[in-house]
Amino acid sequence: MNIKTIATSPFSDQKPGTSGLRKKVPVFQQAHYLENFVQSIFDSIRAPTGATLVLGGDGRYYNRQAIQVILKMAAANGYGKVLVGRGGILSTPAASCVIRKYQTFGGIILSASHNPGGPTEDFGIKFNSSNGGPATETVTEAIYATSKTIKQYRILEAADVAIDTLGSSRLGEMTVEMIDPVADYAGLMESLFDFAAIRELLAGGFNIRFDAMHAVNGPYALEILHRRLGAPAASIMNAVPLEDFGGGHPDPNLTYAHDLVEIMYGANAPDFGAASDGDGDRNMILGKHFFVTPSDSLALLAANATLAPAYKKGLAGVARSMPTSAAVDRVAQALNIPCFETPTGWKFFGNLMDAGKVTLCGEESFGTGSDHVREKDGLWAVLFWLNILAARKQPVEQIVREHWATYGRNFYSRYDYEGLPTEAANGVMQHLRDSFAILPGKTFGNYTVQLCDDFSYADPVDGSVSNKQGVRLIFTDGSRIVFRLSGTGTEGATLRIYLEAFEANAARHQLDAQQALAELVRIALEVAELQQRTGRDKPTVIT
Repeated sequence: MNIKTIATSPFSDQKPGTSGLRKKVPVFQQAHYLENFVQSIFDSIRAPTGATLVLGGDGRYYNRQAIQVILKMAAANGYGKVLVGRGGILSTPAASCVIRKYQTFGGIILSASHNPGGPTEDFGIKFNSSNGGPATETVTEAIYATSKTIKQYRILEAADVAIDTLGSSRLGEMTVEMIDPVADYAGLMESLFDFAAIRELLAGGFNIRFDAMHAVNGPYALEILHRRLGAPAASIMNAVPLEDFGGGHPDPNLTYAHDLVEIMYGANAPDFGAASDGDGDRNMILGKHFFVTPSDSLALLAANATLAPAYKKGLAGVARSMPTSAAVDRVAQALNIPCFETPTGWKFFGNLMDAGKVTLCGEESFGTGSDHVREKDGLWAVLFWLNILAARKQPVEQIVREHWATYGRNFYSRYDYEGLPTEAANGVMQHLRDSFAILPGKTFGNYTVQLCDDFSYADPVDGSVSNKQGVRLIFTDGSRIVFRLSGTGTEGATLRIYLEAFEANAARHQLDAQQALAELVRIALEVAELQQRTGRDKPTVIT
């Protein structure tokens, strides 16, 4: 073997965010940039010689090139085997599934999730641990610390590996096994849900549309929804993964999945619509002329969980991120099970699931999942909904409205201000923190501030503490406004404002969410001084 040790110097910007390191493609294409970060991963996790890794990504631009670099570095760093999704494709939940099924040391996932792809767009890389979930903050901090002092990396000098054909090959002394990226995941889904009932539903004239957004879930949807469940191939939109996602923005929301939204709100709309994102871990759920908020979706899955075979015996508990609405809290209370409120980031759920404390979990950012893997899972959520629809034999909208009648409605919305100057966004957050002393007791129209704080979380499993996870304004009637800087962008800063108001009166459940939340929106903009401090008079996206 011809292993080279290459001298290098640190980069100052390799601190992982909530989902790994994300930068523009040209940043990763700098000499030594990708290699430095990969070596920092290997030096930090200290895998035993001969360990097995999983490797794959969402198929975005630079995915294939990065895989070749990582394989040669893994061979030079003593790994015994790497399982790679054929063609470099492996959805994030599928990667978690493979890590867990084959009990590997962990995996490297190449994705920038719901961010755009292309030669000048976004790329990302993250390490998932042996439980299949994102690395803990302890690990990511160790990776960052290593990246700041790195002086060399190791790489095997060898020809590129053929990654488009199933089977095994050798790279130095390491085995590279190209695996079917869909098979293990599809088998897991079939073990969780009542596929016979879903097949019967689809065969009976129930029409669906699934938008894969030219992202990773196209092959998964074709195999599961079409080949195994019988949905017409034409019901799966944008099913071919493309390096630039067809020029689209692979974020499954009402703004970016506009083609699907037009179909679902048009004449002769299908009965059910769904979309997933770049790496397949997010989902959007729609009924005929009806949008299901992610917070409501999590609550509905919890309330109807026993209709799916995998959850027939009930749930150990549920968890949600702090900005997610409290809709699932009310379900947990009715079921007499615990409900945990965590910071944003799936790694916090992983600890709870590993400890057996929760079964279902979710975030308002279109992510839901369960303990079948340690990532949020877009197609899993779609199949769960189809299982519920097959069992209840009611339209999506009727199921949601009956849920509101039982538990009350949490009016909820999120305003995203993307690409803000970082200094201005930080200034908004600091201004809010500086206002903590004067806001409690202050009245704004119909709302009086009860308390405000910067959310802090003490992990009940490992005792770790996470501070400054979002500024909360909580009003005397339980309504909330939350301000948080997102960690998923690659350019500037994204400021998110979350708005929530609970309504028990069923007569008011027909209100449009933006109408019901209008006064809270006004209060949020006033308190944050957002327009004055950022120059923005409207959000980039409203969900």
